[in-house]
Amino acid sequence: MSLQAYKTAASRAETPRETEYRLFGQVTRALMHASTLDSSEIAARIDALDWNRRLWSALATDCSDPNNSMEPGMKAQIISISLFVSRHSSAIMRGDDDFEALIDINRMIMQGLAGPGPGAQQAA
Repeated sequence: MSLQAYKTAASRAETPRETEYRLFGQVTRALMHASTLDSSEIAARIDALDWNRRLWSALATDCSDPNNSMEPGMKAQIISISLFVSRHSSAIMRGDDDFEALIDINRMIMQGLAGPGPGAQQAA
């Protein structure tokens, strides 16, 4: 099976939530790797930051769409996080901060996308 056919089959088998989780996982791994690099490896660090910023920008753009049916408070929070990610990414590029806050944010989003653990259903 060709790689493209595999990708097509994988994308058809995933829910949108699973796709978002996978994307956040890939971006977060890139941020984690970039955080271990020496500050002289500017291109690799900027690539990871830019990928994360573009992800959050796309989410904010989607939340700005009047046809988006998500609850208004949640949309506002996502837009707010996107603005923070942009500012924090710039601070990292200037050498004024580190990657940890961005990694933590993405991990929290991934936890939300993963949904409640197996014990949560029993408690409900």
